[in-house]
Amino acid sequence: MMTKKTISASRASLILFLCQMITALEVPLDPILLKELSQPPTITQQSPKDYIVDPRENIVIQCEAKGKPPPSFSWTRNGTHFDIDKDARVTVKPNSGTLVINIMNGGKAEAYEGVYQCTARNERGAAISNNIVIRPSRSPLWTKEKVEPKYVREGDPLVLHCSPPVGLPPPIIFWMDNSFQRLPQNERVSQGLNGDLYFSNVKPEDTREDYICYARFNHTQTIQQKQPISVKVFSMDSLNETISANLSDTDFYGAKPLTERRPTLLTPVGSTSNKVELRGNVLLLECIAEGLPTPVIRWIKEGGELPINRTFFENFKKTLKIIEVSEADSGKYKCVARNLLGSTHHTITVTVKAAPYWITAPRNLVLSPGEDGTLICRANGNPKPNISWLTNGVPIAIAPEDPSRKVDGDTIIFSDVQERSSAVYQCNASNEYGYLLANAFVNVLAEPPRILTPANKLYQIIANNPALLDCAFFGSPVPEIEWFKGVKGSILHGDLYVFHDNGTLEIPVAQKDSTGTYTCVARNKLGKVQNEVHLEVKDPTMIIKQPEYKIIQKGGQVSFECTIKHDRTLMPTITWLKDNGELPVDERFIIHKDSLAIMNVTDKDDGTYTCVANTTLDSVSASAILTVVAATPTPAIIYDRPDPPFDLELTDQLERSIQLSWIPGYDNNSPITNFVIEYEDAMREPGVWHYQTEVHGTQTTVQLKLSPYVNYSFRVIAVNEIGRSQPSEASEQYLTKAAKPDENPSGVQGIGSEPDNLVIIWEPLKGFQSNGPGLQYKVSWRQKDVGDEWTSVIVANVSKYIVSGTPTFVPYEIKVQALNDLGYAPEPAEVIGHSGEDLPMVAPGNVQVHIVNSTLAKVHWDPVPLKTVRGHLQGYRIYYWKVQSLSKRRRRHVEKKILTFSGNKTHGMLPGLEPYSSYKLNVRVVNGKGEGPASPDKLFKTPEGVPSSPSFLKISNPTLDSLTLEWGPPTHPNGVLIAYTIKFQPINSTHELGPLIEIRIPANETSLILSNLNYSTRYKFYFYAQTSVGSGSQITEEAVTIMDEAMASRQVDIATQGWFIGLMCAVALLILILLIVCFIRRNKGGKYPVKEKEDAHADPEIQPMKEDDGTFGEYSDAEDHKPLKKGSRTPSDRTVKKEDSDDSLVDYGEGVNGQFNEDGSFIGQYSGKKEKEPAEGNESSEAPSPVNAMNSFV
Repeated sequence: MMTKKTISASRASLILFLCQMITALEVPLDPILLKELSQPPTITQQSPKDYIVDPRENIVIQCEAKGKPPPSFSWTRNGTHFDIDKDARVTVKPNSGTLVINIMNGGKAEAYEGVYQCTARNERGAAISNNIVIRPSRSPLWTKEKVEPKYVREGDPLVLHCSPPVGLPPPIIFWMDNSFQRLPQNERVSQGLNGDLYFSNVKPEDTREDYICYARFNHTQTIQQKQPISVKVFSMDSLNETISANLSDTDFYGAKPLTERRPTLLTPVGSTSNKVELRGNVLLLECIAEGLPTPVIRWIKEGGELPINRTFFENFKKTLKIIEVSEADSGKYKCVARNLLGSTHHTITVTVKAAPYWITAPRNLVLSPGEDGTLICRANGNPKPNISWLTNGVPIAIAPEDPSRKVDGDTIIFSDVQERSSAVYQCNASNEYGYLLANAFVNVLAEPPRILTPANKLYQIIANNPALLDCAFFGSPVPEIEWFKGVKGSILHGDLYVFHDNGTLEIPVAQKDSTGTYTCVARNKLGKVQNEVHLEVKDPTMIIKQPEYKIIQKGGQVSFECTIKHDRTLMPTITWLKDNGELPVDERFIIHKDSLAIMNVTDKDDGTYTCVANTTLDSVSASAILTVVAATPTPAIIYDRPDPPFDLELTDQLERSIQLSWIPGYDNNSPITNFVIEYEDAMREPGVWHYQTEVHGTQTTVQLKLSPYVNYSFRVIAVNEIGRSQPSEASEQYLTKAAKPDENPSGVQGIGSEPDNLVIIWEPLKGFQSNGPGLQYKVSWRQKDVGDEWTSVIVANVSKYIVSGTPTFVPYEIKVQALNDLGYAPEPAEVIGHSGEDLPMVAPGNVQVHIVNSTLAKVHWDPVPLKTVRGHLQGYRIYYWKVQSLSKRRRRHVEKKILTFSGNKTHGMLPGLEPYSSYKLNVRVVNGKGEGPASPDKLFKTPEGVPSSPSFLKISNPTLDSLTLEWGPPTHPNGVLIAYTIKFQPINSTHELGPLIEIRIPANETSLILSNLNYSTRYKFYFYAQTSVGSGSQITEEAVTIMDEAMASRQVDIATQGWFIGLMCAVALLILILLIVCFIRRNKGGKYPVKEKEDAHADPEIQPMKEDDGTFGEYSDAEDHKPLKKGSRTPSDRTVKKEDSDDSLVDYGEGVNGQFNEDGSFIGQYSGKKEKEPAEGNESSEAPSPVNAMNSFV
């Protein structure tokens, strides 16, 4: 017998049936095997049941399936066959059933609305998809209506109705003003769930003409705007003045004071209402009240408490939100509105219904001819769902008869199946709130045994460790496995071996004599096959001389020894570490074969040194501490480790104690601080010394506690501040008597390595803990809380025992008791363990994605029932990947990212998303065995963000008054670009910045010519792109216009011409002659005629030229390079007219900033002013797009 325990025939058949199911679900992934095995179709991917598509893009309806032979695909639309070949717009992806409907070239999505279903079929059966309802998203315009102004008295309530158009899916509503700013909301003013804006009481500051309701349709990324609503609030004073001036003969509002009033509800109406919500959804209850002063809202649940951790209050506590509702949340919820004058309330009766959800979904079943099996389909819901069966997509009632099957409600029982019984069965669970559809195939195969483990595989292990010899197999019926050792060996059985259901042979404690050839034989009624593997058991690697603790003086040298013993067939390597890191790169560290030497020791060498011996199969290590002390100030005194103790003597010899005494050796000028006593067990580990105890350095006698059945020898080591002495000579041997074990194994655990076993492990007793010969263990177990008797087995001195055939992941009570030839240890304590885990059965449901911002999303999901986890719940794992960028419209290589959230969490955050992109994700539950099935892929899109800086800005073609700008779009637009903005300002010679000019450029432009600039002037440019969210990073450049060519030419020509030089020389000579003549005449005392004429006929207009108002102006290079004020140039006659003194660019551009025509060309001149108020009533002809302005708010 290969099993360790006899079990009943019924239980054996159950275990065999479970093994068959496991084999059916997990066919070994051997490529040759997979090519040969037939398998019915399995749907692997399909579109969601309610599929809302973008009417601007092609419709892709997914249907992927696997099977052998590969399945063919067909579709129905609205219950009838959908002939794909007759519609030129419809194609099928190669080797797939996925439909692609081309509507981007003139097609209409509305023409393809309907209910689609895919069928995948091969010779073994047919699998069907869910009913996929295709609906194009709709974002209709607001119906035109005349919006009348609202006149309301201060303190009265007010409701502004939004009444958005009905879209698919429904729009998101928000209120803003005409500047695209969110209207402030608070306890007094807030938006209801229906989109209306409620005022509990109005105040004068509520007066405005731009209450605008917006509807955002996320699927089509469009926003619709309602006509602005004007609200005018009259205070009592202004109202009475109006009455007295125009309505003096009426009592309309006349002199009524602003009085406070108790609350009344604006919504919901009446005192009671009803609400139906589905299990797992979010429950939203709303109460909005009016009153003066503003009422506050409080929520209670009659006869119970609001659920903890699932209850949230929103909209200033006017909305009660309960997530993940269940049937327990049904009941009456009361909202109470209260202010200083009183209160009112409303009761909402909540009923929680449930769409169908799985309890046990049917699983694929592989049987061999003549075997039995069952398909189970169990679901729950409110109301309870109806279960119906189909076979190969046809209701089972009208399907061809199969004598091997019998339908019993939610179960199909198969008996004596034949190969013709292979089929795909569909279970449909439905109620008025939805349905579930699952495919599960029955595959009848007759396959002889096959062994998948390679022949003559070599296993090498270290002695006293478990050995696992593989024998992976496949066959139908499930083959029986037997193991033999040697060529003519007998079948292996007994406690020395553990036989696993997957064919693996385990030797719990392999010894040297376990080395040899092992043969695995697999047989069923169709045949027999065998395979040989080889096992080599090696000696363990040991450090027989370990490094010792050292104290060394600075500047000295030290050596650490490390001698190892190893199997002669293994080649060890020795590595030295310092403080668990690599040794410093220093020539002072010298590594020998069995030691490490450190020369000229420094303070930095202080630390822990570890010797690590590695082979291909094992690794051992030992450490020692090096302490560096200061050099001895008086070199005449030599400090050293003490000499070893001597003359050891054993007295007072008893069964469990003995007295040891010794004589200390010389302390070598450093007092002995303590003595360390070690012992050797010559019976079990001769030559290996163990720590026993230690005593103070003044003590030379110690009473030692002993264990039974140990052949003791003792030695003593003296310790001072320098180090440890050499060990003393060993004492005489002393053998204690055997006894029953005093203790039981520690670390008892029960875990499963397979779904149908329980692995009991423990820390075995070490050395002399056995207290005597014949150490064994009594292993006992029983299933917890079912009243079973203890099952026990006695095993050899091992550390593990495997119980096979257990149910999946159930608790067990476990205990392990030690015994030897003299009896049992005390009764052990019981521990709780679990049998093996299996992969989770179901995927998390109701996966929802809430976009937090352009780079962050929050994911919610329903937790799976704990019974379906089938193991220790470790958490949930989100797989997510980017499908495409919405701005570039091209797909990229899919790189999936994974986030794991520990524990029973139902939500998590996805950081680091790229703005304006399309993502997909799915969620899986994780236990100790692995991941469960993935939830359906959830598609979501991130909103726009701000763009990166433009890729480049190039300034070229400088002229006297113009520059040409060219640029590239941002590398990462992160949305739809709506415009570029260029800002520039002049820089004078002292690096001062002039006025800043700003120009907005359409997003489709890539160049611009700036005209009417000042010549020979440096300009600084700031350039950035914009999306509807905001402005991105800017780039800057500088450029200079060129100098006036004519003036520059004149300056160069006059200064360099020969005639000009000659003329200047002639003038100088003439002036010299005149000066000489004047000097001679002056010395003679006479007047020359010219002087007389000047004195006689003085011209009143000829006056000495004043320095500050001279009228003759020479060309001055320095003057031309001075900055001109207000953009004007001084005339050549140096006169300045008042009307010309403010000659700015405004005069050339009709007083407005430069703008662009509809075709993007630049018109007008640039204004030199930084700001200019627009003319009254002359607002921009084109308001910013609401779509672009709103995305950052909603």
